[in-house]
Amino acid sequence: MTTATDHWRKPPFIANPVLRYGLYAAVLVYIVVTLSTLPIDWARVSQGLTRAGRIFGGAFPPSFERSGLLIDGFMESLKIAILATVGGVLLSVPIAFMAARNIAALPVYYLGRAIIVVARSFHPVIVAIIFVKAVGFGPFAGILTLVVYSIGFVAKLLAERIEEIDPGPVEAMKAAGASFLPTLFYAVFPQIMQRQIGLSIYQLDSNLRASAVVGIVGAGGIGATLANAFGRYDYDFALAITMVIVGVILISEAVSGAIRKRIA
Repeated sequence: MTTATDHWRKPPFIANPVLRYGLYAAVLVYIVVTLSTLPIDWARVSQGLTRAGRIFGGAFPPSFERSGLLIDGFMESLKIAILATVGGVLLSVPIAFMAARNIAALPVYYLGRAIIVVARSFHPVIVAIIFVKAVGFGPFAGILTLVVYSIGFVAKLLAERIEEIDPGPVEAMKAAGASFLPTLFYAVFPQIMQRQIGLSIYQLDSNLRASAVVGIVGAGGIGATLANAFGRYDYDFALAITMVIVGVILISEAVSGAIRKRIA
C-alpha cells in the first residue's frame, strides 16, 4: 500500500552527496576568489549606475527625426550582409569539400580543416579591427570580415554533412567509370543541397545581425551609425537605431525560419 509521500523524485545530477556538495562549494569559492582578485573598481561601478540612468533618461522618447541617416545605415548593413553571404558561401563550398575526410585526400583534408579552424578562431569584432586597419574604415572591411565569419560556420557544417552522405551513389558513379567532378555533381551535391540552402539562409540572417556589431568598430553599416550617435551623446537617436535593429532582426528571424521549414 502506497502513502501520500510515495512519489517520484528526479535523481540528482551527481548521486554522491559528498561529491555533489563539494562541487557546489568549489564553484562558490572560485566565484568569490575570482571577484576578489579581478581589478574591478566598485566605486566606479556604483557611479556607473547613475550614468546609466542619465543615458536611459536621455534616450526616451526615441528620436526618428534623422530617419534618412538611419535608413542609409540600415541599407548599407543589408548590402554588406548579402555580399558577404554570397562570397562566404561560394568560398565555403570548395573548402567544405577539402575538409571532408571521405572526399579529399589527407593533405587536402588537413588544409581545408586548417582554413576552417583559422576562420573560426577569432570573434568577428577582432577580424573587423584587423580589416579596418588593413583596408580602412567602411563597408569593404565589413564585407571581408563577414566573409571570414561565413566560412567558419558554413564550411564546417557543410563538411560534416558531406562526411555523412550515403556512399552508395558515389560508389555507383565510380563503378560506372565517372571521373571526380561528375561524381560530385551527380552523387554528392543532390545529397547536400538541402543542407546547403538552409545554411545559406541562416548565414544571411546571422550576417545581418553581425553587420550591426562589426560596424561599431568602423566596418560600416548601421553599427557605425549607432557608434556615431553614442559619440555625439544622441541617446534618443541611438535608441531609435537600436529599436530598428531589433525589429529588423525579428523580421529576418521569422522569414528565415519560415523558409527553412518549407525546405526541411
